[in-house]
Amino acid sequence: MDQVIQFLFTYHQEIFIVVLATFLGFELIANVPSVLHTPLMSGANAISGVVIIGAIIYTGHASDWLDITVGSLSLFLATLNVIGGFVVTDRMLEMFKKKNK
Repeated sequence: MDQVIQFLFTYHQEIFIVVLATFLGFELIANVPSVLHTPLMSGANAISGVVIIGAIIYTGHASDWLDITVGSLSLFLATLNVIGGFVVTDRMLEMFKKKNK
């Protein structure tokens, strides 16, 4: 328990930034009009692609089990984000195609 408290006191600024970014990101994404959704997803996919490359490099240079776990988890989550982004973008683009009669 002392290690957890010590961690929280040591990294309180970083924890605050992550929590603030989470709330800010949620509010921004929740208020995006559907017209802008597809371009934003393309940008998010590009960022997640960079995260995937960083996760591969990080995991490749990992020296202990914690680094391997964090790298693998980030690689998995970024890959899920890219796949989900492509699926949602494809769905959005299907809405603009002419329907066959």
